[in-house]
Amino acid sequence: MIRSTFQNYRRPGHVHSISTLLTRNLHEVFGEGDPARRRAAIDDIFTRIACSTSPGRLPGPDEIDRIAVRSGRPIRTSNTRPRPNREEMHNAGRIRWVSGRPGEAPAYAGTDFIIACDGRIAALYLFFDALVA
Repeated sequence: MIRSTFQNYRRPGHVHSISTLLTRNLHEVFGEGDPARRRAAIDDIFTRIACSTSPGRLPGPDEIDRIAVRSGRPIRTSNTRPRPNREEMHNAGRIRWVSGRPGEAPAYAGTDFIIACDGRIAALYLFFDALVA
């Protein structure tokens, strides 16, 4: 059970809904170019030890931050937008998105899947999806 695994890694502060966690991760973590604002969002919405994409790893905030940027630029652009059908179930959720340069057709698409514990993201899985015209 995730609650028992992660309960010792809680942070004091706000408890966020699955929908809020999905949206904030999309825009404030993976779409944020300012390192200080991105790190503040990571510290607010992730558990202290959160796993991401690599089975068995618990990278924490530094690794989440590293994954969220590529050569000092956010993975997603200001043109990243959620696609319809955000889904939530119990303590998990997913959001599909498309991204690309403003004013152009989307260059790529993806799905973020999260598992939450006590209103914070405890696990994050990132998938790149095929673009469907």
